[in-house]
Amino acid sequence: MASLGQWIEGARLRTLPMAVAPVIIGTAAAYDVDESFHWVRALMAAAVALLLQIGVNYSNDYSDGIRGTDDARVGPLRLTGSGVAAPKHVKLAAFACFGLAALIGAALVFVSQAWPLLLVGVAAIFAAWGYTGGKNPYGYQGLGDVFVFLFFGLVATLGTTFTQVLQLTGPAWVGAVSTGLIASALLMANNVRDIPTDRQAGKMTLAVRLGDEWARVAYILMLALALLLPLLLIAEHPWLMLVALVAPLCVAPSLTMMRSGHGEGASRGALVPVLKQTGAINLGYAALFAVGMVITVVLRNS
Repeated sequence: MASLGQWIEGARLRTLPMAVAPVIIGTAAAYDVDESFHWVRALMAAAVALLLQIGVNYSNDYSDGIRGTDDARVGPLRLTGSGVAAPKHVKLAAFACFGLAALIGAALVFVSQAWPLLLVGVAAIFAAWGYTGGKNPYGYQGLGDVFVFLFFGLVATLGTTFTQVLQLTGPAWVGAVSTGLIASALLMANNVRDIPTDRQAGKMTLAVRLGDEWARVAYILMLALALLLPLLLIAEHPWLMLVALVAPLCVAPSLTMMRSGHGEGASRGALVPVLKQTGAINLGYAALFAVGMVITVVLRNS
């Protein structure tokens, strides 16, 4: 039986910034509209995003484990693949997370009266399970990156903004696309590390389809585009360019991606820290985006 520490490790904490960052950005975009923070709604949105992320991680652990995809993985502990937890228990943990996310999400919709998001929430849960679960998981067809961009970029960010002010704005869209790109970069780094074992198991991720070299280039391009997108808003929101301060954090993981070799076991292990570094980039980007938005609003009203 897995210990509490192993369950926590299996939740893959390095990926959780993907859930928190869009909520920060979406809340900051809402502040631009009514100049107030709806903390309860923001915390509820964060809880939904975190539970969905952990649920996806457990679901991925379960599905990849029973298919044998995780038999030779490098990186965090796999509960199912390592045999420390029974597959049915990992599956139950995933469904428990999805269920709690559904309950909190329904409450958030009720409080905010953002009724259209009910359908979006249902779609998010089905997409979370379908990533690697079921008979034809889309994560095995190279579409996992699309899921991450849509649900941990657009849906999480825009949904947060909509539940607070019932409208979407330019900053919300730019922030959503940007954090979606950084989250996709994190997934790309993870999948580059796993190219040898994924290809052998028939899991055709986008990294496998692009090939090792181009997948690494794609990681850098996604980070670069995320940093450049706020230029679209610079006329009315000049302080959003504070996000450029996160650029130095992008240097180390980008160099690791390009210098760690190609296909070697040692190089795959060297990519593990990139996940944590990319998560830090996402959180840093979100925090600076929020600070820039607050400064813009304050100066606008002064």
